[in-house]
Amino acid sequence: MRTSPRSLREAWVALAGLSAVFLFEMLDNSILTVALPTIGRELHASATALQWVTAAYAVVFGGLMLAFGAVADRYGRRRVMLIGLALLAVASLATAFVTTAEELIAVRVAMGVAAAMTTPGSAALAFRLFDDDRLRVRAFNVISTVGIVGLAIGPTVGGFALAIAPWQALLLVNVPIALLAMAGVWSGIAPDDAAGLNTDPVDVAGAVLGTAAIVAALVAPTLFVDEGAGAWAPWALTAAAVAAAVLFVLRERSARHPIVDLKLVAHPLVSSGLAFKAATGLAIAGAGYLMTLQMQLDWGWSAGLASLGMLPQVVVLIAGGALLNPLVKRFGLELTGRLSAVAVVAGLAVYALLGRHGYLWVAVALVLMAAGLRLVGVLAGTSVLRGLPESRTSIGVALTDTASQVSSGAGLAAAGTILAAMFTGPLTATPWTAGQTAEFHGALTAAGLTLTVVAAALVGWGILRGAGGRSSASPTRPAPAHTGSA
Repeated sequence: MRTSPRSLREAWVALAGLSAVFLFEMLDNSILTVALPTIGRELHASATALQWVTAAYAVVFGGLMLAFGAVADRYGRRRVMLIGLALLAVASLATAFVTTAEELIAVRVAMGVAAAMTTPGSAALAFRLFDDDRLRVRAFNVISTVGIVGLAIGPTVGGFALAIAPWQALLLVNVPIALLAMAGVWSGIAPDDAAGLNTDPVDVAGAVLGTAAIVAALVAPTLFVDEGAGAWAPWALTAAAVAAAVLFVLRERSARHPIVDLKLVAHPLVSSGLAFKAATGLAIAGAGYLMTLQMQLDWGWSAGLASLGMLPQVVVLIAGGALLNPLVKRFGLELTGRLSAVAVVAGLAVYALLGRHGYLWVAVALVLMAAGLRLVGVLAGTSVLRGLPESRTSIGVALTDTASQVSSGAGLAAAGTILAAMFTGPLTATPWTAGQTAEFHGALTAAGLTLTVVAAALVGWGILRGAGGRSSASPTRPAPAHTGSA
């Protein structure tokens, strides 16, 4: 019988490996972004090709998470993760031989596949490593802190690295990270117990429909921002995403062995956690897009100064982990999760109503949203996994990450579409006229309030659903012993 570690120290090897997995996910795109101009020059890449250097990874990653989550639940989370890490190391090493933009995009696709194989398993394995909810929250906090530090320092480290090394070094760094993760997972985590795996056959039709819906939902926002709401392509792809999603739901309701059991998704703890993740993804992506345009186009800040303007968010994301355990100890898991989700919405509301009146209000909004994001990322994921049986943990993590990614795309699309509809003339053709400035401020407020209303509705619905989950943490097993306290 498996013996659960009694402290984080007893599981430090496993946590080091799982933290390295999350570090790769957070560091990858953030460190690569600063190299895009250099990549464009050296590979003679067009603007569209450069866009797909980052978008190909995100689309493949988001589109395949559900499928690989289902595979991991059936064939072993540890096994699938180790295969994914090996693929990551090989794909990253292939960067050294890239000579064209198309080859780099192919490498990024392979890395997206590797991310989809490893990410759902990282949280699932961390959750199953411990039996105590207090240790689970602390473990998630450690793993997320490592990833957030990577996200925060990525652009800075990438900038310094480019001064002394070729751009390929920014992707080659994934090789030692993958090897570290493999060593930690291999030696620190035992192979999956067959009794804890899902023995149902994989729903291939459901996997294909789910992947198609997610990929279309992730690509459509990019087309809205790039081509505008007046073009036919974004709307056609949105319609395709909706159609695929409807067919996916119909398939899952009728399938004998669905890839996503909708009855489990309807469990209060699962649905509330997914609602909180969707609300934060929507808010953070939409507000981040608007803030970047405001600082650089409205206020005339340079890109460097604008990055410094986001510093309050970085500081809170890194330091906010220290608040997690005391808050959970004082208020419990459920209440802390709700308060953190409300903080994100409150920050978005502050920005929507007051952000155009000066940077002080932007900083306040950043602090509130970052504080909420720092906590809800851990607590919502814990809530989802507490509401699922052991054989569905990887698909549960994949659902939370997918909810966040799709809602982030929706937030970006909503903000970009409203801005395009209310602003006349080229957005980047500065300086603006007084009329254009007024239009931008009006669009900023309208987009911010729209996102606030939608995010608040998601959080409100999540709170109501979560209230029904207090009495039962899982449809198939009793509630964990330490729910509600750290």
